[in-house]
Amino acid sequence: MKEIIHNQDNVEEEEITEVVVRTKALIIKDEKILFGNENNIYQFPGGHVEEGESLIDCLKREIREETGIEIEEEEIQEPFLKVVFKNRDWPEPGKNRKAEIYYYWIETDKSPNLENSQYTEHEKEGNFQLETIPVKEAVQYLKENMDKNEKNKVIVPDMIMAIETYLNNQ
Repeated sequence: MKEIIHNQDNVEEEEITEVVVRTKALIIKDEKILFGNENNIYQFPGGHVEEGESLIDCLKREIREETGIEIEEEEIQEPFLKVVFKNRDWPEPGKNRKAEIYYYWIETDKSPNLENSQYTEHEKEGNFQLETIPVKEAVQYLKENMDKNEKNKVIVPDMIMAIETYLNNQ
């Protein structure tokens, strides 16, 4: 598994006061990839691991909540990319957060079922929507739309790396 560490604040491991773990999925169907779009912030389906939850259980739950797709464990490969962010004084002064994000790819014949999705209030307020893009056009699409929201400058480079890693392994 490839690992990328972002540590612009030079936070040492012993300075970390909290760790947040997330999972993200590149969901591929018919050579198209599924994105979430909330207020023009692009993301892969996924989210925070809850207490006592495994990475796989988190991934399955988040995919179901955001897409309505019921993923089976046998559809899930091992994570292929881990991205770590170490931030000083985040999310508030005196806290130093380490965020670990595990990326998976899932090739499936299942389509989103929005009747089975469960969006959070934040997602509803942000007009969360799903988009499918041909996977071979996804990198260019993200680059062309990166300026639509400032947060994309943090999120999209890792999304591009994940897509390129997936394409290079096909």
